[in-house]
Amino acid sequence: MKFGWTANVQALHKRRMFQGLALAGMIIAAPGSAGGISGVDVRDNHVVVRFDDRVNGASAFLLDSPRRIALDIDGAQMRRAQFTPGQGNISAVRQGQLSGGTARVVLDLASPATLGDAQMAPDGKSLSFSLRDVTDQRFRSEVGRGRTRFDAPADMAARPQKRIHSITVPIPAAARGLSLPPVEGAHDGSRPLIVIDAGHGGHDPGAINKENGKREKDVTLAIAQAIRDQLVKGGWVRVALTRDDDKFLVLQERYGIARKMGADLFISIHADAAENTEAHGATVYTLSETASDREAARLAARENKADIINGVNLGGQSGDVSSILIDLTQRESMNISANFARLLQREAAPYVPFRSAYHRFASLMVLKAPDTPSILFETGYISNADDSAFLSSREGQGKIARGVARAIEVHFARKLAMRDGTAGG
Repeated sequence: MKFGWTANVQALHKRRMFQGLALAGMIIAAPGSAGGISGVDVRDNHVVVRFDDRVNGASAFLLDSPRRIALDIDGAQMRRAQFTPGQGNISAVRQGQLSGGTARVVLDLASPATLGDAQMAPDGKSLSFSLRDVTDQRFRSEVGRGRTRFDAPADMAARPQKRIHSITVPIPAAARGLSLPPVEGAHDGSRPLIVIDAGHGGHDPGAINKENGKREKDVTLAIAQAIRDQLVKGGWVRVALTRDDDKFLVLQERYGIARKMGADLFISIHADAAENTEAHGATVYTLSETASDREAARLAARENKADIINGVNLGGQSGDVSSILIDLTQRESMNISANFARLLQREAAPYVPFRSAYHRFASLMVLKAPDTPSILFETGYISNADDSAFLSSREGQGKIARGVARAIEVHFARKLAMRDGTAGG
């Protein structure tokens, strides 16, 4: 999602950074009857979002750390909207284009508040609402309630839209989509879904131990299957594998599977290699636009080339991936991912040897699902004799599986406790 900033106090370099993205959003916007966001007016704690044409409706939800209100406007396009600040607790306003027909407006809150008295204007050209001051506990409780919908007036929705232009194009035959893997474990659809990705596969062996010929793609598949079996045995979560055989997947297909399935957590399993055969121990990587060190940059450069075979990029790169690091939802997912990385090391350390600098950051393509917390787990160095033996053995794979399962259990237990602890607030 491309974001533009309309806060009155944003620094000049931020405005320049997003100027090109905002312009691109205006160029690709469909010229139909969708309303452009023309302004956001704040008067004390009353907010009016104005459009230059009718929109179809809106929905809102709250986000914490930092506190924000997100508005998704159906039938709207991002414009260079003017932000008129008031004396209330809205410190800044941002906007971006979620899809061709949906724009998002984000209100940064200086203090906790909830949204009330929301209504669309009869002509569908504005959305107004008030902000109600609440306690921190009440705000966190409202965050857990999810999305609230505000529909356009029925008479406007039924009224035919004015035709601006029409285009006739041939519709190609439907492409064969990637089949989704089976879900195993708990039969309750409300239980968390964890998608485990065995790195590499097919014609791509990944890293190889030069002494014993062990291949990364074989080791990662065995470890992924062991983790699945451990989670299924526990019976309290759902789990799926991106691949359960020696199959090649491009990087976007890997996290794309997790997104399409609505995964609550995505774990990509790998085994590193180094020229220094003494290098050993596990590392957890999470997404960042800037590599944390030279080794993280090296790993990203190697792993991100997994789609390139004989000079041909099989995966390509869509526009949403190129701008993904500035997406609001992506930042939220990155925070959760980093927290899980630390938890994984703590819970798995009794079973798996970790490197001293166990948590690293890198711009890894496989972790770029904007709405799915994701980690890349380098379970050890296949180039190291001891690590290679550990990763290739059933005992070692079982230990890794127990450590990962413990971390997953604690992670979702924490989430459940936070939800239940604030349910009455």
